[in-house]
Amino acid sequence: MGDDCLHRFLLDDLDICGAVVRLGSVWRKMLDERNYAVPVARLLGELSATTLLLGASLKQAGRLTIQLRGSGPISLLVIDCNERLAIRGMAKCAEAPPSERIADLLGHGQLLLSLDQPSMREPYQSIVPLDGETLADVFEHYLRQSDQSPARLFLAASTDAAGGLLLQKLPTADQRDADGWGRVEALATTVRTAEILTLPADELLRRLFPEEAVRLFPARPIAHNCPENWAKVRALLRSLGPSEAYAALRETGEVVVRDDLCNREYRFDRAAIDELFRDFAGPSASPPTIH
Repeated sequence: MGDDCLHRFLLDDLDICGAVVRLGSVWRKMLDERNYAVPVARLLGELSATTLLLGASLKQAGRLTIQLRGSGPISLLVIDCNERLAIRGMAKCAEAPPSERIADLLGHGQLLLSLDQPSMREPYQSIVPLDGETLADVFEHYLRQSDQSPARLFLAASTDAAGGLLLQKLPTADQRDADGWGRVEALATTVRTAEILTLPADELLRRLFPEEAVRLFPARPIAHNCPENWAKVRALLRSLGPSEAYAALRETGEVVVRDDLCNREYRFDRAAIDELFRDFAGPSASPPTIH
């Protein structure tokens, strides 16, 4: 297992499934020029790994978005990924976190999960309180409530890499081996941060479950999903209309649209705004004079 890929696996004799994910260069791109404090980066890395582990179950085109909103120093963490495991995300942090405890980072908050697919009449959304001492606790609790079956999640992140291990008990597991889930769960708790961040998936699973038959599925690549999209930004400005665009231009000398998820700014000078609204058919089509 190299960096920036995800492996699903199945413990054949136990009907327990799971996935292993590790981010390397993609994670470093997400951190580039962000200047996050270490606790903020670590939590964002753990959320990135979690989103990919859950997003890997998408069977058709779609987008999974996970947000953590809180009253603490971190007001927002957001990650989204599509069915191809193309990911992007960001954090908003107003002050230096006092510790790495999730309660100190986020305070009182909520987990918001949304799934949008072309086949759905409207996006699915779930909003639940943050319940747990760690991010893994929060999502284990969420999965127990939503899937009605046990799951265990082990996460790790540094400024160089992020990764995770997900285990899920299938409904038929107890019929195959009544003690299987307890045995595998106990073995999984021995995993170390360094193992999640460095070991190939096959070696990691072999170390954790040496007596079990593990079927490892082919790796799926992960990509950073932040292409420039000038057409989308121009469409946004046109939807606002020339009055707002020229008002911003008059105030600052240029129109700046910021994409926080991708840490990018789109800048429009007077000539660009004139061109954008040259054939605008709505009211106030003539640009105001800028002194």
